[in-house]
Amino acid sequence: MGVSARRSGMTLFSDPACHYSHRVRIVLAEKGITVDIENVDASAVPAEVLEFSPYGTLPTLVDRELALYETKVMMEYLDERFPHPPLLPVYPVARALSRQFMYRIEKDWCGDVNLILSEPDSKAAEKARKNLRENLLAIAPIFAEMPFFMNEEFTLVDCCLAPLLWRLEVLGVKLPNSRQTKPMFTYMQTLFERPAFRLSLSDLEREMR
Repeated sequence: MGVSARRSGMTLFSDPACHYSHRVRIVLAEKGITVDIENVDASAVPAEVLEFSPYGTLPTLVDRELALYETKVMMEYLDERFPHPPLLPVYPVARALSRQFMYRIEKDWCGDVNLILSEPDSKAAEKARKNLRENLLAIAPIFAEMPFFMNEEFTLVDCCLAPLLWRLEVLGVKLPNSRQTKPMFTYMQTLFERPAFRLSLSDLEREMR
């Protein structure tokens, strides 16, 4: 608590290459929140982060006396504290569905992404690339119905998905350019051209594409 008490504003300890850190930076940029972003090497996490996070994980968000170290909690906290523009639907059913979509992205895709990044040349990584590609192909047609992920408006679900899609080339996952995937490519272009998305990118992330 000693360090957090001395911080007068908001700080995000962020891994500039990490998709989890990136999703929180997108929320911060969408909201136009004034924040001190401190880039941290995930292989050498400083003692200050360990004081805030019992797991020593990135990202870690510190807002005065509050320290958060789980990304979905951070994102919802920021959406509630800074309500404009809203990044979750108003109605309980729609909010619950959005939270469930975020859970599925975490369960179905983030594990594969993490495996590919940690063991890129392994057989397990090849299987993860295949799984990720098949999952993306399966959902590609839904973007013909709505401009964002199952929603007319940009939401926290898109904040979770955008960093993964931005990293497809780095992950070695190539989608065919076909009638089936055209809505997905349109969706990706829409995401990547958002001013807040451009602002959210670290120097390392800009070099990924």
